[in-house]
Amino acid sequence: MARPRSPGHAPGLAYRLLVVRYRVLISGRVQGVFFRDSCRRLAEQHGVAGWVRNLPDGRVEAVFEGPAEGVRRLVDWAHTGPRLAAVDDIAVQPEPPEGLAAFRVR
Repeated sequence: MARPRSPGHAPGLAYRLLVVRYRVLISGRVQGVFFRDSCRRLAEQHGVAGWVRNLPDGRVEAVFEGPAEGVRRLVDWAHTGPRLAAVDDIAVQPEPPEGLAAFRVR
């Protein structure tokens, strides 16, 4: 689990070496198919922090932050999503970790 950080304080080097963060944009039939809730449950199972939200253009945006293996599982899962989803495209962008401590549906 990510450690909390004080406002205005960037995570230390050791933390950034152990934790990765990716922003993921998923296109296709990804809204109205329990994508966000399924994503939250999977993130919690793998100790991944971050958030997921629907975008007005029909895509889903998510941020996954945590241990590299857990984040990799979430990114891999996002390529197909839950059973009712039909993912057409996914864009994955690395970002510096922020020290998030939980996963939220926005």
